[in-house]
Parts: sequence; C-alpha cells; structure tokens
Amino acid sequence: MIDRSERYAKGFPMKFLSTFALALSFAFLTNVASADDQENAEGPLFRHAVYFQFKNSATDNDIQRIVDEFLLLKEKIDTIVSIEWGVSESVEGLNDDFTHCFLVSFQDKAGLETYIPHPDHKKFVEILKPSLEKVFVFDYTQRD
Repeated sequence: MIDRSERYAKGFPMKFLSTFALALSFAFLTNVASADDQENAEGPLFRHAVYFQFKNSATDNDIQRIVDEFLLLKEKIDTIVSIEWGVSESVEGLNDDFTHCFLVSFQDKAGLETYIPHPDHKKFVEILKPSLEKVFVFDYTQRD
C-alpha cells in the first residue's frame, strides 16, 4: 500500500534526493580514491615540472600548437602516467614572465630517463624551440 498522506508526499522528494546525492557522492569519492590508489600502487610518483616563457614573437596559434603537441606526448610515450598544465594566474607576480606550466608524472625516475631522449619528445622540442624564450625545469619525487 502506498502512503499518500501529505507528510509522506512532502518529505519523500527531499529524502530521495538527499539519499541519491549521498550515494552519488560516495560513488564519486570511491572512484577518485581508487584511481589514486592505482596511480600510486608502486610508490610515489616522479614529477617533471616544466615552465615556459615564450618569445614576444610567439603567436597565440604557436602557443596553442605547443600545448596541443605537449599533451599528445602522453599518447606517444608510455612511461608518462599523466600530464596536467595551466597558465600562470600569479597573484604575487613572481612568475618571472613564465606563463605556462606542465606537470608530467612518471612511476619513477627511470620513466623520465626514457622520456627525455625519446624521439617523440625530441620532435616536440623542435616544435617548441622557435617560440621559446626561456625554460625552467624542476624534477622531484612526490611527497605527501
């Protein structure tokens, strides 16, 4: 028998939505934790942070091509676990005219050692060079 009382009718949608939102949140958090566990299953990741300062002559199209080509390296070089990137939004203005940052993650330092001389990385560097004013690279082992 279905309860059609006013009390049930008003409370049911909120209870249902709350329960659904809670279940959805739990599923999302479980999925994120699972992905992190898989990524770090063999220990801390080795990070390769690269910062670019482009020449004044570099056009928006030149820079977009560089970003696109950099991101394609993940598909071409199997030691790359992930690549994330962003454009400086420095509030302090201490970015020394570096505008773009790429954070490349590897399972270990050996992954980076495979990446650096890789032919696809070398091809990318050739695309990058004409537009690059300055580069800063910082490599480290992830720590929590």
